[in-house]
Amino acid sequence: MDDIEIPQYFVCPISLHIMKDPVTAITGITYDRECIEHWLFCGKNTTCPVTKLPLPRDSDLTPNHTLRRLIQAWCTDNASHGIDRIPTPKPPLSKAQIVKMLKDLWNPQFQSKILSQLELIAAENERNRKYMVEAGVPRAMLLFLLNNCFKKSQTDGLEEAVSILSFIGISSSEIKQILMENEQILDTLTWVLSCSMGNDHFSVKTHALLVWKSIVEKANSSVFGRLKPEFFKLIVGILKNNERSSTPQEINAALHIMLDTCPWGRNRIKMIEAGAVFELIQYGFGVTERKTTELVFGILFHMCSCADGRAQFLSHKASIFLVSKKILRVSPAVDDRAVMILSLVCKYSATNTMLQEMVEVGVVQRLCTLFQVNCASYLKDKAREILRSHSGDWKKSPCIDGARSQAV
Repeated sequence: MDDIEIPQYFVCPISLHIMKDPVTAITGITYDRECIEHWLFCGKNTTCPVTKLPLPRDSDLTPNHTLRRLIQAWCTDNASHGIDRIPTPKPPLSKAQIVKMLKDLWNPQFQSKILSQLELIAAENERNRKYMVEAGVPRAMLLFLLNNCFKKSQTDGLEEAVSILSFIGISSSEIKQILMENEQILDTLTWVLSCSMGNDHFSVKTHALLVWKSIVEKANSSVFGRLKPEFFKLIVGILKNNERSSTPQEINAALHIMLDTCPWGRNRIKMIEAGAVFELIQYGFGVTERKTTELVFGILFHMCSCADGRAQFLSHKASIFLVSKKILRVSPAVDDRAVMILSLVCKYSATNTMLQEMVEVGVVQRLCTLFQVNCASYLKDKAREILRSHSGDWKKSPCIDGARSQAV
């Protein structure tokens, strides 16, 4: 095949491979459909790769049937050289077809088939997902979960509906609108999460968490105030079940949800009551990934911003040791959160036992080390503040004398 000269106009300008489904953009350049759609939808580009002219995502891509037949004929003529004939591509999905499928969805006779088809369509490519959003599939899936699953306590179709939602996502405007119209949507999605965990449907749990993560990222503050204790028990349970069942993707989604919702005081209390601080500390010891550690320490900082959170933090026998283990070893973001956590507990919840432990596990030494490394000046100021406040308690620590001149 290397000895065969491929006609240049058979080759996609993006992939530099023979086109399987040539389509012509409004700029007059022909590309392989998969490549140009990936360029527009996944890469979120708005220009033609060749001409650099504007090429909106919603612009038409016209199938080049003549070129496709020429390519197929050439492949057939060169079959003896190991060239496989490209199959005739199936027509791309249209928005009208999806609208028709949604109408049939509410017919019990077709529900299972329609849900399976929509799931396959959503998984296929970004163009399909774009049309599904425009056709109202997110709203339809949420209403299906509400009316056909939650209200009837049935799980038929639940797995497919949640999978579709995780593929296509829900826009912030749609979240706001549907929550105004249906107050039970949040209860429905909490119920879905409880079902997925109870029945060990790992894929359902993953998709449900991804849906929740998307909603929390895009929702406004009024939504956060409506989250119930049962929801946070389930989210904290993802960490608690880590060794037995939770996947890294599920853990990551749960941590993002916690970080996005914990700045609201009531949610902090709900998480603390669900044992979040204890589980975060337990999980933190096994984490090696930088971003995951940053999530854990970010949440712990918010938890320690209230008295109950600090109490739960200090009640864990290894909490101070966790800070000592991570500070100056992961990233500047972790250093920031770790020093802020120490500042909060030292200022508002310090005990003789805790202060002595800070010396024993090396926290005081690391605070002193901050003066010698290249870190943000405000962190050095925070370390200086902590050392000043408790210099009397730590006067026997070997590192204090070396740091005293810099802490005054």
